[in-house]
Amino acid sequence: MLTRDSLDSLLSCLDEDRERAGEKYETLRRGLVTFFEWRGCVFADQHADETIDRAARRMAQGEEIRNIHSYLVAVARFVYLEVAKEQEKVNTALRQIPQNSATQQPQPEDVRLDCVRACLQSLPAQSCRLLMDYYQGQTRAKIDSRKRMAENSGISSHTLRMRLHRIRLKLEECAMDCIRRRGTEQLSTKEFRGKK
Repeated sequence: MLTRDSLDSLLSCLDEDRERAGEKYETLRRGLVTFFEWRGCVFADQHADETIDRAARRMAQGEEIRNIHSYLVAVARFVYLEVAKEQEKVNTALRQIPQNSATQQPQPEDVRLDCVRACLQSLPAQSCRLLMDYYQGQTRAKIDSRKRMAENSGISSHTLRMRLHRIRLKLEECAMDCIRRRGTEQLSTKEFRGKK
């Protein structure tokens, strides 16, 4: 996570004036989001944030960076390579799943989807709506929509991202708990059938 000190280091590198530094930060971030979107990354905004976080941490640790733009592009390339490597692992695993698995039950994907749906319904209506609105649209339209959401809520884009991050964590925790419970229930059913 981006700490206050690392953010201050990054902003002071961008501009001495705090307001201009904030504007340059948003411009840099939009450029990084575009960098990842052009490369087909699904979570381009998260990868852009990770790129900025890494650069800011290095600066806070005392690394001297002469050209922040070039440095961020270099870090973004490393982040992209990591993302592409992970995606290839997922794709390889998906290719190894047998195509004629209709007789197995229930499918893990079905359980996960059911759990995510149930957890979405358990969120407060405002949080659920915010989450759905945040991920609507494609590329530029999505960025503009998020900017409007922040403005309409009277908060900064960074604060909006942090709110969404907390909602996603809560949703993920709920879904993982649900999946674990469902897995335990399936095991118990198998044990019961085995004893008959």
